[in-house]
Amino acid sequence: MSSAATPPPTTVRLTSPEVAVRGPATLGEGPTWDAAAGRLLWVDILGSRVHGYDPATGHRTVLTTEQHVGAAKPRTGGGLVVNLRDGVAAYGPDGSGFRWLLHEPVPGRRGNDAAVAPDGSLWAGTMHYDEKPGGGSLVRLAPDGATAVIRPEVTVSNGVGWSPDGTLVYHADTPTGTVCVADTRPADEGHVSPWRPFATVEPGAGFPDGLTVDAEGAVWVALWDGGAVRRYTPDGRLDRVVELPVSRPTACAFGGAGLRDLYITSARVGLAAPHPLAGSLLVVPGAGQGVAQPAFAG
Repeated sequence: MSSAATPPPTTVRLTSPEVAVRGPATLGEGPTWDAAAGRLLWVDILGSRVHGYDPATGHRTVLTTEQHVGAAKPRTGGGLVVNLRDGVAAYGPDGSGFRWLLHEPVPGRRGNDAAVAPDGSLWAGTMHYDEKPGGGSLVRLAPDGATAVIRPEVTVSNGVGWSPDGTLVYHADTPTGTVCVADTRPADEGHVSPWRPFATVEPGAGFPDGLTVDAEGAVWVALWDGGAVRRYTPDGRLDRVVELPVSRPTACAFGGAGLRDLYITSARVGLAAPHPLAGSLLVVPGAGQGVAQPAFAG
C-alpha cells in the first residue's frame, strides 16, 4: 500500500472575482442558461423578481412575479415556468398570460429551487419558511400536468441535476449537508431508485445548495455559508474548489458562448455585514464545459 499523501484538490482562487451583474438581490438563486434567447435567467426569491441578462450585449430584463419565486426556467416555444410560493405557474413570451399549472398552497411553505429533466418535465422543490424538518418535497410536473412526488419529507429542497446521459439524478436537501444521487430512467416518468449519498460536506465548510452537472458528469455545488463552489467527480471525489468573496453563494450554472462560463448567484439575507458583492451575479470565465439544458415542455 502506498504511503503517499492524498494530494489536495485543485483550488481556483478568485482574488478579483468577475461580476456579471452587480445587484443587491436579497436571495439570488437558480441561474439557468436560456439558449433560445441567449441569456442567463436567475431569481431573487424574496424580491419576487426574475432577472434576465445577455452577456453579449449587457441587456437586462426584470419580471416581477405575483409571489416569492424559487426558480424560473424557459419553456418550449417561449415564456417561463416559475416555482412560486403556492405552486408552479407559467408566463407567456412577453411576461403576460399568467396561469397556474400546479396550485397547491400550504400555509408557511414556498417553492424553492427547480430544474428541467431530460424529458422536459419540471422537478420543483419546496420548503417551509422556518425550515421545518421534513416540511418540503421534490415533485415532478410532467408536460401534460401530471404530478408525482419524487422525494417526500425533505427540509430545504435545493439543487437538482442529471448526468449527461440522463441515468443519474442528483439532489441536495441543504441542512443534511449531503448531495444524494439516484438511478433514473429518462423515459420512465421520473422513476428513481432509492436515494444514496453522493457527496457530504464536512462540518464548518458550508451547506450544499444549488448545483449543476458538467459535460464530464462532474457535479458543481454552491456552498451556502461556505463561500465557495465545489466540483465533485462522478465517483464523488472532490477535485476543485472555486473560492468566492461572498459567504452565501446559492447556485451555479454554465452559460455564455459554448457553455464554458460558470455563473454563480449569491444572497445577502441574514447577514449582519454582507460583503459589497453579496447578492450579485458572479461569473468564472472558462471554468469548465457545461451541458445544454432542456426547456420545460409544458
